[in-house]
Amino acid sequence: MKAVRWGVIGTGGIATAFVRDLRLLPDATVVAVGSRRQETADEFAREHDIGQAHPTYDRLVTDDEVDVVYVATPHTGHHDAAMLAIEAGKAVLVEKPFTMNAAEALSLVEAARARGTFLMEAMWTRFLPHIVRIRSLLAAGALGEPRTVIADHGQWFARDASHRLFAPALGGGALLDLGIYPVSFVSMVLGTPTGVTAVSDAAFTGVDATTSIVLQHDGGAHAVVTTSLEAVGTNRASVLGTEARIEIDPVWYAPTGFSVISRDGRVVERFDEPHEGGGLRHQAAEVARRLRDGRTESEVMPLDETVAIMRTLDEVRRQIGLTYPPLPILPPSPR
Repeated sequence: MKAVRWGVIGTGGIATAFVRDLRLLPDATVVAVGSRRQETADEFAREHDIGQAHPTYDRLVTDDEVDVVYVATPHTGHHDAAMLAIEAGKAVLVEKPFTMNAAEALSLVEAARARGTFLMEAMWTRFLPHIVRIRSLLAAGALGEPRTVIADHGQWFARDASHRLFAPALGGGALLDLGIYPVSFVSMVLGTPTGVTAVSDAAFTGVDATTSIVLQHDGGAHAVVTTSLEAVGTNRASVLGTEARIEIDPVWYAPTGFSVISRDGRVVERFDEPHEGGGLRHQAAEVARRLRDGRTESEVMPLDETVAIMRTLDEVRRQIGLTYPPLPILPPSPR
């Protein structure tokens, strides 16, 4: 089967991790990288044995050897880079968070649908083996009715105003970079929330340092999410149902294991599978599957859900007063 040829926009840490993990796929190859400077593109290409290094994003998206563009810029660059690729007719995988807000997300979705090109958010956790199994258990009703989801994502970063996590101009803060993981996980399990309540404390640069969110859902289900860039968390997640619960080991959003525990405390299933690599290749495999099926969206990470998640993040930002350089924010969807 013909290998899918990838072009990468961006040369930071996530781009490096993605390219390395892609080597584990027999039907994928990275053929080009694009940066804002030729020197940076050349260095990345040499380090990862990539054949073509482009000095601009425009050159990358118009490269005839590229089938799919992976957007790995800082958050604030996602929309414009992805739009370039869509307008060039390329399939696109956009790092999470998909965009800075729901308005930007919706504009990309509408453009891709009008152009007939594939588009997906790179929420890589959703494609990991343990999460695939969890989705299967939920679909089969193994937990009964899900009532509560609890998930945290906490990391520690040294106070450095130049670091992208602390930089407002780069979409810094815990919410968009770290909190996106548990918010997306809750969306996968419980769907779009009917109510959002959020509190936060700011870092020294004004971005959010620690944010906690309670999400309410149809039927009375709740979710509790905490994210911080000031302290390493337990980085665990649980789904509590009327018949059983799932407890995911740390680090829950990376390749790991989990237990299904019955209402009377018995472990009725234990998931532990060896895993090679960091886990980023699974989302690339999903892109390849959908392209070969002639699809323009993923059923596992649907575009409408991506926009809904961004609306939830917009509402959290509104409540905690987290602002960035002027960008439009859509109101919550009417219910």
